[in-house]
This record gives sequence, structure tokens and C-alpha cells, in this order.
Amino acid sequence: MENWVSVFTTTRELEAGIVKDLLDEAGIPAVILNQKDSSYQTFGDISVMVSRDNQEEAKKVIKDYYDRE
Repeated sequence: MENWVSVFTTTRELEAGIVKDLLDEAGIPAVILNQKDSSYQTFGDISVMVSRDNQEEAKKVIKDYYDRE
């Protein structure tokens, strides 16, 4: 995953899934990296990762989505 970068971080799985779906719909391949502790779900983050080549476009898609809300 050395060519992948985080473009969104949250503690909520649902929100990460929504962002991943937004990027997928925009034609940007994305994956979710869940770093939450498996025993204590209150520790850790969930990141949405994209290829470094798609980083700027992905950030724009995410910003546009949250600006509309």
C-alpha cells in the first residue's frame, strides 16, 4: 500500500463507507483501512485510502460533498 494515501479519516464505519461509495461513483478506486481496536471499538481510526495519483481529485469530491450538506 505504499502508493496509497489517506484522503479521509473518521471513527465511524458508516461515514467511511459513504465516502468510499462517493469516490467509487466518481470513478476513483478507494479502499477502507480500519485501524480500530478489535476489542475496544472506541480506539483507532478508519481511513479511506486512494492511489496517490487520485489524491487531489478525491479530496475535491469529498469537499464538494460536505460543502453541500
